[in-house]
Amino acid sequence: MLSTRHYKMLTKICIGSLFSALLINTATASDKNQTLDYKDVFELEYAASPRISVDNNYVIYERRSMDIMSDRMRTNLWQVNLDGSEHRPLLSGKANYRSPRFSADGKRLAYVSSIEGENQLYVRWLDNGQTGRVTNLQNSPSALAWSPDGKWLAFAMFKPGKSSSLFTQMPKQPQGAEWAGTASYIDSVSYRSDGGGYVKAGFSHIYVVPSEGGTARQITSGDFHHNGPINWTADSKQLLIDGDRHSDWELRPTETDLYLVNISDAKITAVTNRQGPDFNPLLSPNRKKIAYLAIDDRKLASQNANLMVMDVNGQNSKLLTADLDRNVGNIQWAANGKGLYFSYADHGQQLLAKVDLQGKITPLNTKLGGQSLGRPYTSGDYRAVGDGRVVFTQASTNRPADLAIVNSQGKVIKLTHLNEDLMATKQLAKVRSITVNSSIDERPIEAWLALPPEFDPEKKYPLILEIHGGPHAAYGPNFAMEIQLMAAKGYVVVWANPRGSTSYGEEFANLIHHNYPSQDYNDLMDVVDGVVEEGYVNKQQLFVTGGSGGGTLTAWIIGKTKRFKAAVVAKPVINWMSFSLTADGYAYFTQYWMPGMPWDNNEHLWQHSPLSLVGNVTTPTMLLTGEQDYRTPMSETEQYYQALKLQKVDAALVKIKKSGHGIANRPSNLIQKVGNILAWFEKYRETNDGQTN
Repeated sequence: MLSTRHYKMLTKICIGSLFSALLINTATASDKNQTLDYKDVFELEYAASPRISVDNNYVIYERRSMDIMSDRMRTNLWQVNLDGSEHRPLLSGKANYRSPRFSADGKRLAYVSSIEGENQLYVRWLDNGQTGRVTNLQNSPSALAWSPDGKWLAFAMFKPGKSSSLFTQMPKQPQGAEWAGTASYIDSVSYRSDGGGYVKAGFSHIYVVPSEGGTARQITSGDFHHNGPINWTADSKQLLIDGDRHSDWELRPTETDLYLVNISDAKITAVTNRQGPDFNPLLSPNRKKIAYLAIDDRKLASQNANLMVMDVNGQNSKLLTADLDRNVGNIQWAANGKGLYFSYADHGQQLLAKVDLQGKITPLNTKLGGQSLGRPYTSGDYRAVGDGRVVFTQASTNRPADLAIVNSQGKVIKLTHLNEDLMATKQLAKVRSITVNSSIDERPIEAWLALPPEFDPEKKYPLILEIHGGPHAAYGPNFAMEIQLMAAKGYVVVWANPRGSTSYGEEFANLIHHNYPSQDYNDLMDVVDGVVEEGYVNKQQLFVTGGSGGGTLTAWIIGKTKRFKAAVVAKPVINWMSFSLTADGYAYFTQYWMPGMPWDNNEHLWQHSPLSLVGNVTTPTMLLTGEQDYRTPMSETEQYYQALKLQKVDAALVKIKKSGHGIANRPSNLIQKVGNILAWFEKYRETNDGQTN
């Protein structure tokens, strides 16, 4: 059943763009003066995963919206012509429909849906809409791939294994007795993961199933994980995948190689075997070359993935992006096989480029984004059209992702307007950039400002410094509901990319390698100083917050300075020693983020732990973390909370229900996160008469 808003959206789409103009023109004066509020989080939608029809006439994409009843993201499939006409639902309703994949002849569409309960694989005949359920699986399929001859579908799926136990002599439980249950026996390195909890025994394997339905057959084996994307060879007899089939794979957290798998006898042949990950393989249109991503592993905290190409037999490997000091991702072959498209982050923006097989790179007139609804991280997706055009999720400071298309001359046409009915009646924060020179070494530090609706430069406003996580990640001039809600409540908000951020090259990102937090603190203070110097910020009303790595930096900042009126430390690392042996990714963190094993480097870790500075803290501080967070476990938050209480600092602890590290995964939790942050700041915000609330 469609929600009321989806019926409204259907009406809007049927009459096309005239509705948007009518809506804007007939909005009342009071409507136009509205600002975003917490309830509007449930109204957000965005586009994702576009797929182009074989005739290059239309695109099918995932339309993702918030479901207020299930408190989850709902994904339906919609389609729109490449001229922006005929925007309509293909598979829509209460169930989720995702991962659309066209068959090679364009006559059928495979997808995954929960319409009958558990996620299963379906095939739809596009000429008449007839649909068949292809699988009867116990776990959810992913990484769908059609064989060139259309007879098979390949997919990845988790296969449960048997839990091990040494103790086998437990007495028989009497009928009707209520015992505690069987003890869990854990002997694996990777035994829990954020968002997944304690890991079930088993491995991810590759399967094939007849496209007309039948029994899914497992074609990989062994106690290893095998991953997509999945590629079929030209004869529909082999699959190209990536994975790590070495015996010590658990202690090699980044390593992967490329493998060919015969579907007839399940024979597996390694295509690559070197130190450093080779991953995301993609066969060329004629199936004679393999494009893939590779990292020269130097155990740095931030390392660029480069685009490589080689013959299908693994010979004649060539680096195509040697001249680009950026992390490459989402590679796609051009239809003629003479080059590839790829995305990369540059100065806080996700961009798109094309490279030929000689390594000549040509940037495209695109700015991808709009898929990180909570905070302004780089994001985005795209799909190359066979005629040289590209469909992409368009970045904007005031809208989540819509679909747009760019042609070879750089002309961009917007295809969808998913949030216009909500946003057209709202006063949104205006976003602009600011750059300061670091007081450490004069490096330019880029930042962005959100100004409250009806901003008056003659007035004085409270300022929120919002810090990104990672720490190797990047913010940019992207839509973010948390930022917009803060500005709607009357705050100027600034976010920045201090040293350690990605999208400025490996050297800039690794300025904090084994040195975090450190001078990134100075960069952030320089940004705050730069905003204050503009004259419209109340210097006595400065606030600071951040999540994950941003939470770590927030705790570090209030241990270094007393300039902030209040702080909210979200899902932080407080003590690197305890974090290193409680976080889910400890095999990675101890090898890449630390100079050695924690017990051999306790002094180094303590010098960079915010807990070491807690004796300096007087700033009123809220701690906020998901109850099921295994990335920066709750024990980190509770250490800091208890330390602050012992220091008699005004402190509060907010535990977000049913949340791991990704608090914004549930719309109600996104609301609770930003709502609690603003409530804490309002407690210390001065009223117009100069009194604190």
